[in-house]
Amino acid sequence: MQKRQDRVKVLFLPAWYPSEVNPIYGIFVKEQAKAASLYNDVVVLYAYPDPSPQFKGLYRVSEGVDEGIKTIRVRYGGAILYLRNLVVRMGKKTPPQGSPTSKPPTFLSRVFTIPGMIVGNLLYYWSIFAAFRRLVKEGWRPDIIHAHVFTAGVPAIILGRMHRIPVVVTEHYSGFQRHELTLSQRIKAGFALNRAALILPVSYDLQRHIETYGIRNRFEVVPPTVNTRQFHADLSENIISDTKKMLLVSALIPRKGIAYLLRALNQIKQKRLDFCLDIVGDGPDREEYEEMAQTLDLGQAVNFHGRLPKERLAKLMQCCNFFILPSLSENLPSVLIEAMVCGKPIVTTDVGGIKEVISEERGILLPPKDIQALEKAIDYMLDNYQTYSGEGIARYARHRFSYEAVGRELAQVYKDILEARAK
Repeated sequence: MQKRQDRVKVLFLPAWYPSEVNPIYGIFVKEQAKAASLYNDVVVLYAYPDPSPQFKGLYRVSEGVDEGIKTIRVRYGGAILYLRNLVVRMGKKTPPQGSPTSKPPTFLSRVFTIPGMIVGNLLYYWSIFAAFRRLVKEGWRPDIIHAHVFTAGVPAIILGRMHRIPVVVTEHYSGFQRHELTLSQRIKAGFALNRAALILPVSYDLQRHIETYGIRNRFEVVPPTVNTRQFHADLSENIISDTKKMLLVSALIPRKGIAYLLRALNQIKQKRLDFCLDIVGDGPDREEYEEMAQTLDLGQAVNFHGRLPKERLAKLMQCCNFFILPSLSENLPSVLIEAMVCGKPIVTTDVGGIKEVISEERGILLPPKDIQALEKAIDYMLDNYQTYSGEGIARYARHRFSYEAVGRELAQVYKDILEARAK
């Protein structure tokens, strides 16, 4: 732990962060905040639309200490979101246009639907500025503003220019790799990322894709981090069993490749029955995948657990024989790192930044959407998972992705920026 006088004051300004609405949303940003807090004084300021807006005020602030980190959550929108939601509900009760009793759109309806995006952005920025002013007034002024995702980078850059504070932006958004940025997002990304003191993508692959959007700035890759006290190898869990256990942790959406995995398992089932797959996660396509598993006669071999707390997830990772993630596109998923810290070999696709951490010693890389390659890789791993060095995999992951490792990298980034600024 650094001496108090050496510690830098860092304001984390994330676009994604856990809240009462979604306790796992942006959990990887929270993990990085905990890593940074080992060597620096970190305060998190997270603004998000009010999930239960009231007809008074424009924002509500809650403040507390979350796992040792002062965290300020600003729920913005208030009366404006209340009125917008009211108009939307009224609109749903209005007869369809063209019917004898239909009415033209009301003035309020046009107000809240046409410039909604602009109003939402202004509310977002204004709530952040107000909370920042309050923070400074209380006597805490950051040395560095550390934004997470370019959308939070926009207000971060404005605050930085207003108060002469350097800004770094960690980028996690896999939309760069999928080339999905809208015109509005391109403008925001260009504004924030080109003006930051440093861009911190979580993988080299993400850096290359950011650069394709015309971003010209200094980059330094800082990977995701993981709690190695919660996720760790436990040899006592390596129970020999006739049934080999696979684990998948992901959102249940098409780009995670779950349909391809189920089809590959159906083919494997034609020649062997000594496996089971645990699927942790939830999403809009869960029911479809559950029905697909039944149709493919995988009901006894595939178990859907839904979302699980980290403690239960860590136990499942320790108990599985290998981890699988057949995604069609990715950035650098934290779940792969959590599985490696638990000493598990990986079967996954060669997309995004995954190949930067998965080598032959740690698992198998295969093309996305290739059912035959997936079947072959799983079939091989079912018979050979024990030939991989679990301790070697875990040692690599601890050395590269622990709080201490990533925290030291961030501390050096902050120090270098402040020293360069002082010259």
